[in-house]
Amino acid sequence: MPGMHAGAHASVRKKVRDEEERRELMNRLKRIEGQVRGLQRMLEENAYCPEILTQASAVNSALNSFCRVLLTAHLRTCVSEDIRAGREDTVDELMAVLQKLMK
Repeated sequence: MPGMHAGAHASVRKKVRDEEERRELMNRLKRIEGQVRGLQRMLEENAYCPEILTQASAVNSALNSFCRVLLTAHLRTCVSEDIRAGREDTVDELMAVLQKLMK
């Protein structure tokens, strides 16, 4: 399985990403980090609650977008490779992840 190393526990598995995917994900996280710092500044500066809530909503949207991009890549690589290799437990792992995302 390219880029994957299976271990005894799911937390031991790793995924080697190509440079473009890694860069895109990191850029998204850096933007989110900046948005969160903006929220902190707004709070420190006593911004009006609806303005803070609007910014918090933007952070949530950005984080959801990050998760969608990562989930898509996971489905196209790790999950499809595992299923082709007969590792059906990957579907159970995916379902557990989806339940966490949908809370």
